[in-house]
Amino acid sequence: MSAAAIEREPDWTQPDLDSWLPRPHIRVRHRRVAPVEPAALWAAARSIRLSDTRQLGRLVRLRIPGLQPELTFHAMFRTSPFTVLQESEYALLSGLVGRIWTLRRDYPALSEPKAFLEWSERGTVKVLFANWVERVDAAQAALISETRIATVDHWSRVGVAAVRPLIVSGHRLIPSDGFDAALRRAQREPGESGA
Repeated sequence: MSAAAIEREPDWTQPDLDSWLPRPHIRVRHRRVAPVEPAALWAAARSIRLSDTRQLGRLVRLRIPGLQPELTFHAMFRTSPFTVLQESEYALLSGLVGRIWTLRRDYPALSEPKAFLEWSERGTVKVLFANWVERVDAAQAALISETRIATVDHWSRVGVAAVRPLIVSGHRLIPSDGFDAALRRAQREPGESGA
């Protein structure tokens, strides 16, 4: 068999989140296992639109005005105000900086991933959004989402404290709205996904 005919096994290791945000003030992680192939689960997760989720999509659109309901979460994490930090076959890490506690869209654009690492503007935070798929065994895969928030100074800690209840309640919607939609889509028969 030629080297070209040998398929490369994807890297199923967790992305190195600590290299982007090692000491978060808040860390929320969700993991859900499904009886599907990792590629099918990742394809399904990438296809979920804001409108496919009930409350989660509305909450995201409230916090980031101007997002269209038909936008996929995957596309959202790839466009402003987010910055793609790292991407692989089955993982996407995006960053956001600014004042997440205001109702204004107060999220400065970053020109490159390095700018996320160097960000230190007073009164702001850095937020890492990491989504990926891991192979559990021959018949199962896990969809994982982890969000980390790092405060820059005292004033950003005060701002985050003000929206902490919103952060907690919003993150409860990731498994109930987002993961459920992705798992339903991944478990459909081939050809039925509509994605």
